[in-house]
Parts: sequence; structure tokens; C-alpha cells
Amino acid sequence: MSSPSRKSQVANVIQVSSGNFLEMYDFMVFGYFASAIGETFFPAGDHFASLMSSLMTFGVGFLMRPIGALVLGAYIDRYGRRAGLILTLALMSVGTFALACMPGFAVIGMAAPLLIVFSRLLQGFSAGVELGGVSVYLAEMATPGHKGFYVSWQSASQQAAVMFTALLGVILGAVLPPQALDQWGWRIPFIIGCLIIPVLFLLRRYLPETEAFRVRKHRPSPAEIWRTLARNWGIVLIGVMLVTMTTVSFYLITAYTPTFGKHELRLAPTAYLTVTLCVGLSNFIWLPIMGSVSDRIGRIPILAGATMVTLLTAYPAMLWLIAAPSFTRLLTVELWLSFLYASYNGAMVVALTEIMPEEVRTAGFSLAYSLATALFGGFTPFICESLIKATGNQATPGLWMSAAAALGLIATLLVRHRENRRGSEVAQVAA
Repeated sequence: MSSPSRKSQVANVIQVSSGNFLEMYDFMVFGYFASAIGETFFPAGDHFASLMSSLMTFGVGFLMRPIGALVLGAYIDRYGRRAGLILTLALMSVGTFALACMPGFAVIGMAAPLLIVFSRLLQGFSAGVELGGVSVYLAEMATPGHKGFYVSWQSASQQAAVMFTALLGVILGAVLPPQALDQWGWRIPFIIGCLIIPVLFLLRRYLPETEAFRVRKHRPSPAEIWRTLARNWGIVLIGVMLVTMTTVSFYLITAYTPTFGKHELRLAPTAYLTVTLCVGLSNFIWLPIMGSVSDRIGRIPILAGATMVTLLTAYPAMLWLIAAPSFTRLLTVELWLSFLYASYNGAMVVALTEIMPEEVRTAGFSLAYSLATALFGGFTPFICESLIKATGNQATPGLWMSAAAALGLIATLLVRHRENRRGSEVAQVAA
């Protein structure tokens, strides 16, 4: 590949991944400041009730993702990758703007929580297809033999948002007293997000359409796409199981870490936000590496290996952490779980684009991803807090991650079975 075309590929990766940054930035800021957001919009008789209302609001946006996947996914598969990615960016911007500017419960009463929930639902609707649109675009623009490496940048761009958000949290925690941070300082990252939005629109405005989409002779209607998805419900279900491991582990080691570090481990804000920053950096490094490794040795070995190691180590690692909570132990455990997540996800995302039928690749990918996120991943902070509250065992988040890994392992075995059966059918036809 010539140097100009290589530069063009890099530019396209940055352009298409920019919206991913905004989506994850917004969700991470919400997760990091869930406690302060709860006190502002969901005041209650005790702090735990406010926190749980805030975490429920964090999760409720994910419930709209499957609907967004069906509606916007069909739009992208019919009208093009570029048009859909610009639309999703516009819709996501609304949620960021709402949290930056919305008056709290003390000012406008019940309108405040209702409007915040609505903004999260709208953002969840748009985010339902953002990941799928970006992943399919990267898969279709990838050079031969490097699809895993290219698609891994979908997730890597999210890690840039994780690091940026954590760094902002560390800085705000250092310059603002806790009371000011809880009262108004938490809005600063959302305001910064509003300032980033015009830059992201500028980047995506010049995004070219993929060659794979341009040469397609048939552009299916939404009704055709939905019928094809219904016929391939088994593939979508396998996709949901594959994604569950990714989405649970990701939100466990990123969005939930500040809540866990603050309320369960009783660590200082700079400690758990620094850990989250390191986790984002670790993910950012490992994701492209493992995506590239999957190009060389295949997706199945990495998927199977990562899920089995997670089953063996996630809960014991959490037990070791809570036995003597400290910054060092939290960092060690989170970096280990980060490696497991990145190893799995580096192979999983590209595998998901490969098992979906081409004519519904965006809608199918997005539906599987959004269902897994809506049912399991988005509610991970809420579920983890509920499990700890119900059992009194602070290590139960490790069991939740292990359960997700079990689903991922089963799905991996089903994918291998499908590949073996397809290979046998091809061999029989050739014979």
C-alpha cells in the first residue's frame, strides 16, 4: 500500500471512530459521577436510594438500543454507512447537552428526572447502531488479512474516551473540594463534551462511503431487512451470547469502578479514577494487539482461551482484592480483568461482523450487541451493587463476570460448530 493510501486509511479510522468516542465519553462521565447525578436529579431519603435511581437511569438508556438497532440499522443497510453515522452522532449529542444544562430537581421538580430519563432513552436509541455502524464500516474498509486489527479500533476509540474522562475526573478531584464537585463540578465534563461535538461533526462530514456498500446492487428495504433478521434469529442469539462477555466485563472495569472504589473499597477519588485511567490505557494497548493476533491464529482460540481463563480467575481475583482493599490491589485486579476483556473483545467484534449475513450486517450486528448491552451490560453497575447488597459479599461482581464468560464460551463453541458444519457442506459440494 502506498503512503498516501495508508494515510487515507488512518484518517478514515479516526473519522469513523470519532462518534464512538462521544458515546462512550458520555456514558463514562455518567458512570463516574452517578452519585452526584443521583443527588441532583433523584433526591431521596437516603444516599443509597439516590445512587440506585441514578444507576437505573444509566441502565435504562440501554433498553432503547435494540429498537435503535432495528430502525437505524435498517436505515444504514439501505442508505449507507456514512449517512447513518452522521445521524447517530446528531442524536447522541442531545443526551450530552441535556446533562450539561438541565436544572436539577430542586429547581424544576419532577420535570428534571423525567427529562433526564428521556434524554438517556434518546441517546440509547442512537447508540443502538453506533457500534454496529462503526464496526461494519471498519470491516468493509480493512485491507486483506487485517480485518481484526482494523475493527479493533472501534473498541480502542472507546478506551480513549475512558482515559480522557478518568483524567478529567482526576483533575477535577484535585482542584475542586468534594462538595463543589458533587454540587456542580460534575457538569464540567458534559460541558466539555458539548464543545467536542462540532469537531466530531466536522470529522464525519468528510467520511467516504465504503466500497463494499457502493458496489452492492440491491439495497434491501427495512421490511426485507427485518424479515432476514427473523430468519436468522439463531445467529442473532449467538451474537447476543458472544457480546455478553464483552459488555459485562467492559462496564464492570470502567463505569462501575468509581462506584465500587468509593462505596465498597472506601478509596479516595484520585485512587479509583487513576485506576480507571490505567484500565483505559491497558484496553487501548491490548485491543489492537489481540485483534491483530486473531488475524493470525483465528478468532476461536482467543475467544475460548479468554473465556476459560476468566471463569477460573475473575472471582478469586475479586476475593483477593476485598481481603485487603488498596490502590495497588485494585490496580492489579483491574489490569488483569482488562487484559481478559481486551483479549476477548479484540477477536469478538470482528467475529460478530463475519457471522452476520452481508445484506443485514449492520442491523444484525447492532441488534445482537444492543440486546446484550440492554439485558446485561448496561445494568452491570446496578446488578453488582444489588448483588453486594443482597449477599454482603463484595466479591460478587467477579461472579457476574464469570457468568458472562460462561455465555461467551458456549457461544464460541456454537460458532465453531457452525464453521465446521459449513466447511463440511462446502467439501461435499466440491466432491
